[in-house]
Amino acid sequence: MNIAILASGGGSNFESVVRATRSGKLSSDVVLCLSDRDSAGALVRAKAHQVPTAVVRPQRGSSGDFGNRLLAELEGAGADFIVLAGYLKMIPQEVIAAYRNRMVNIHPSLLPAFGGKGMYGRNVHVAALAHGVKVSGATVHLVDTEYDTGPIVAQRCVAVLSDDTAESLAARVLEVEHSLYPETIRLFEEGRVQVHGRTVRILEATPTEDPN
Repeated sequence: MNIAILASGGGSNFESVVRATRSGKLSSDVVLCLSDRDSAGALVRAKAHQVPTAVVRPQRGSSGDFGNRLLAELEGAGADFIVLAGYLKMIPQEVIAAYRNRMVNIHPSLLPAFGGKGMYGRNVHVAALAHGVKVSGATVHLVDTEYDTGPIVAQRCVAVLSDDTAESLAARVLEVEHSLYPETIRLFEEGRVQVHGRTVRILEATPTEDPN
């Protein structure tokens, strides 16, 4: 697959996916890092890895134009799969339609808990601790027209400790994200993801044939 990664922030999940492609854990190529911010750390990481970059900013009152400009960059890069890695803008409908079931996001909680508008970064972990949950984690889901509501592909749990702060919990969840995201993308590479409405089924891996 040719992957485009969309990121608004520091880009640690961008880094984990790129490293997985460069090490052979993934067979895909990252063909574009796209951001809505010139200052995004992900762009710096992309340039260090010689990944092409682009910045596309939404303009007030012109959502259709934003979608078309995003599509132009994605299609121009030859992207056939999109990975959101801390991208904070709502994805326009025309982009979702063009990449239906080929666009994923990772969220730092066990959705549907602590998701939705405004639930990103530290806010998620503050909310989890305020609710007294004993388990949090990370979720990879398909992207639809609302924040964090798409069908869930994969989740991994992280225990919440009695002395956790938002920062300590975030650090442990992020560590899980860095392994979960590439592993989930590999499921798409292998054609093992089947979507039936809101249910995602992961097919069993095909046994590797013995060359002997």
